[in-house]
Amino acid sequence: MIRNMGKLDCALRVFVIAPAAIVVALLLGAGTVVGIVLFVVAGIMLASATTAFCPTYVLLGISTHPRGVHRVGHHLRHGHA
Repeated sequence: MIRNMGKLDCALRVFVIAPAAIVVALLLGAGTVVGIVLFVVAGIMLASATTAFCPTYVLLGISTHPRGVHRVGHHLRHGHA
């Protein structure tokens, strides 16, 4: 798995952006088109923060991970650090 998001980026998505999108969606109406779009945005923010991977960052060629784009998992399965 590739990680391209740092801890601050993940925390902002989980504790600021997603809750704000949910609150605004509820205020505007959960069944409205804008409300549904905001719920989807909140879900995407939570999913990307959970995996520490943002596909948009790949397209833009950026990374907020302290070590740049960081691969995890593959080498650890074979006992390499």
